[in-house]
Amino acid sequence: MSNKSIIIIINYASAVLILSLLLFVSSTAASAAEDENKKLSRKECEELGFTGLALCSDCNALSEYIKDQELLSDCRKCCDEDSDDATSKIIYAGAVLEVCMRKLVFYPEVVNFIEDEKEKFPSVKVQYSFNAPPKLIMLDDAGQQKEIIRIDNWKREHIIEFLREKLKPTSTV
Repeated sequence: MSNKSIIIIINYASAVLILSLLLFVSSTAASAAEDENKKLSRKECEELGFTGLALCSDCNALSEYIKDQELLSDCRKCCDEDSDDATSKIIYAGAVLEVCMRKLVFYPEVVNFIEDEKEKFPSVKVQYSFNAPPKLIMLDDAGQQKEIIRIDNWKREHIIEFLREKLKPTSTV
């Protein structure tokens, strides 16, 4: 076999190897993109702390305050797409703010809300439950639980804004 033949074989083998690597890289990238867009099951979302009827616009709002890309990615895997019609905005009749009284010391923003702002929301009841992380349990007109939102790291202003957007206005006599 001549040197020229060996060089041709080596060039051919190199080309095949490069082509194989390119195919592998492109299939890996496509697989990663599919994983990024893959929706998680309800159980998987609950294990991650995403419960209820989160809309994808809520994940976008979350991204303004949270910079953890993995958390935002998980949020998007658990959210429902927003609808354009006006009736799609979910409004609740009331809410229960559930928290463990012993753990309140770790959540000063929740304490500030309860002490200073809660009276502005008559349809919100505070419920103390042993070992419960702070959460809002959103209720329908029949008083049935419809959504649970953890508020561990929320600021008082965020709790107020969320309740103003999600609760039916109450008439004051």
